[in-house]
Amino acid sequence: MKLVVFDVDGTLVDSQHLIVAAQGTAFAENGLPAPSRAESLSVVGLSLPQAFRRLVGDDGPVAALSESYKRAFNALRLDPDYEEPLFPGMGELIARLHARDDVRLGIATGKSRRGVDHLVAFNGWEGWFSTTQTADDAPSKPDPAMLNQAMAEAGVGPSATVMVGDTSYDMAMAVAAGAAAVGVAWGYHPPGALFGAGAVTVVETAAALGDLFRDPAER
Repeated sequence: MKLVVFDVDGTLVDSQHLIVAAQGTAFAENGLPAPSRAESLSVVGLSLPQAFRRLVGDDGPVAALSESYKRAFNALRLDPDYEEPLFPGMGELIARLHARDDVRLGIATGKSRRGVDHLVAFNGWEGWFSTTQTADDAPSKPDPAMLNQAMAEAGVGPSATVMVGDTSYDMAMAVAAGAAAVGVAWGYHPPGALFGAGAVTVVETAAALGDLFRDPAER
């Protein structure tokens, strides 16, 4: 049995426009200049408090920014201009892996559980994931707690676990948990950063990612 754990933002869904807009609103509400787009996307994958500490420092209004961001994010998500589309081929890949008897699916994300529940319901994925770890359940990446909890819930060890993500935080978390780290090149950190954090490979497309998990019977 193999456990394949997916990050969400930048891996499954393209949420960059929504994230940048919500951060801009949060900073404006707190009387601060918004970070650049590159700065905004550099912290995707971290929990909100840790992300805002990276952006404003420990002495900044981290709690206020986090609350402002949550409100802005939930409001903007209702606007069709800020939808979070799946990256090409990822919906089909998730469906194909879900249909396998030898694969279990998991999620490990800096999103809130509310956000993940919305994603799962929107895509009709209820009951597809053996384990779902969110910012509400464990310390922020790259701490290995999310992945350790995912493996415990799925009953799978590190040698049979693969973490798929788009940031160095995902790769570092996988390494810390003893799991394999697979990077995707369409997200928010460049391939060099993914390899530097421990990725065993970085794929360019969902089809290439699927090839890594091809059913032995199909080979």
